[in-house]
Amino acid sequence: MADFADVTDAPKSYDLPLLEALARDLSAVNYTVDGVRELLGDAAQEAFNRDQLVPARLVTMHDGRPLAVVVRLWLLAEPVVPAALTAAFPETGIAGLLALGLAREETDPQSDAELVVAAVDLRPYGWPANSDGSGGADLWVASDLGAHQRSGVLPKDHVLGIGQASLTLAQSTIRHHVQRALDLGTGCGIQTFHLLHHAQHVVATDISERALAFTRFNLLLNAVALHIDPRQPEDRVELRHGTLLEPVRGDSFDLVVSNPPFVITPRHQGERAGDRFTYRDGGMPGDDLVAELVAALPQVLSPGGMAQMLGNWEIRGDEDGEGRARDAVQAGDEAPAEVAAPAEDAGPAEDAGPADRGHHWYSRPRSWVAAGTDAWFIQREEIGPLQYAETWLRDASESRDRASYEQAYADYLEDFDSRRVRAIGFGMIWLRRPANQQTGNAGILRFEEIRHPVEQPIGPHLAAAVERADWLAAADLPSAHLVVADDVTEERHQRPGAEHPGVILLRQGAGLRRTNLMSTELAGFVSACDGELSAGQIASALSALLTWEDDDAGAQARIGQLLADVGNLVLDGFLIPVG
Repeated sequence: MADFADVTDAPKSYDLPLLEALARDLSAVNYTVDGVRELLGDAAQEAFNRDQLVPARLVTMHDGRPLAVVVRLWLLAEPVVPAALTAAFPETGIAGLLALGLAREETDPQSDAELVVAAVDLRPYGWPANSDGSGGADLWVASDLGAHQRSGVLPKDHVLGIGQASLTLAQSTIRHHVQRALDLGTGCGIQTFHLLHHAQHVVATDISERALAFTRFNLLLNAVALHIDPRQPEDRVELRHGTLLEPVRGDSFDLVVSNPPFVITPRHQGERAGDRFTYRDGGMPGDDLVAELVAALPQVLSPGGMAQMLGNWEIRGDEDGEGRARDAVQAGDEAPAEVAAPAEDAGPAEDAGPADRGHHWYSRPRSWVAAGTDAWFIQREEIGPLQYAETWLRDASESRDRASYEQAYADYLEDFDSRRVRAIGFGMIWLRRPANQQTGNAGILRFEEIRHPVEQPIGPHLAAAVERADWLAAADLPSAHLVVADDVTEERHQRPGAEHPGVILLRQGAGLRRTNLMSTELAGFVSACDGELSAGQIASALSALLTWEDDDAGAQARIGQLLADVGNLVLDGFLIPVG
């Protein structure tokens, strides 16, 4: 870890007493998530969360209290006078902030006054404690100043801070206690901070030495909260420099998390690594980086080990050029609607509805999964090539250079056209190396689309879903006793005067908040699930009630289909096994 203590143009972390003094000063001014929100007020804080700084500037511009000075320096990237900063940092001092690489001095060109300005973004971050009071944290995270805090296009070696993608991954990670964990593509270290609360040892990797320098700084600044001995940090966390899985070849981990540089980016002949935005561009064409990771991650998982990551995947049109990016421009539409799209909750890919004609969103991701690997993809968003290009060009503020922006936009369309890409999906990926791989068959192979809001953090609900899938694989469902989950409600729709409802829906109020369209017999089954009768007994009773016994073979087939539907309700958490 010491290799990254003094990296050019990154925070310095070789002076431990100075870092400890900084932590004490930050605590003394209550530079915490709650402290900043109390200072700004809810409205200005929510605007700040949208990268709108004006309300926060108005709130703090005449406030001389130390916390307001710190907020202006690092969150708002406003120049501050040295005297105010000296009062806010009595132990660290301005000299200490300069030595740590957190600030720099400049002269006001109009008044010749000396000012101090931020060299990085340093902000509070944390999460609440569990109901028993354990597990919470108040931290500080250093990263590069964002596009909303600086002028011009972001530098290629930009180190990203706390963003929505990193929060999504943190909220979706299954938090079991593990011995060894890997944070692949750590950036400024956010996933590592979470991992250190339930992993005995963490390895964090990145292709960027600057990113690893930020991570080291953040780890040592928060050493007390992260339970790290700052003089022997390698006992708990190790930083490694390199591309993708190269730094950990030959190692194995119980858990891998990754927010990799998955952004699809046009490739150019003769391009160099320094031409890429390292925080988002892994240098591969299309979605090859995500494909490579999905295929290769099981190789570094211990038996029973899991990997969770975010990713993009291309959804390609058929051979006649359906959905080409330039066709979408000419038609004035973002992208054609997906043909024969699976239901909101598609279940296993093999049961996802109409036959796969090569252009369902899950066609490519399914082909990446290695034999014998458990996999679960959840697509959270799908956008067309034009919107995708605009999103990532705006992300790095490339629109501030008009000529470069227009050329990059055209490059995106040409790149997507070359592969007949009609849309791009984004979502969460869960992988597992089964503890017993003798059969060579995956127990879980699931691809579903959930675009509506879900309950956060979703990680505990994903963990429960995996446990239910494992239970289903091992259980004798007909003999199981089931009850309806506490968050489930039933909704019926029928036309006035109709004898029976035309639509029956089950809705979840928690977790992934799925909605399931029910048949009459399945609704009847669910209404009888009070834990008294077994699933087989309920199915047999329904068969008698609906006179399915008239044709014994047909009755058994219908009972079998009903129990298969019941299994899907268990898998999705609508029904819960008793005992």
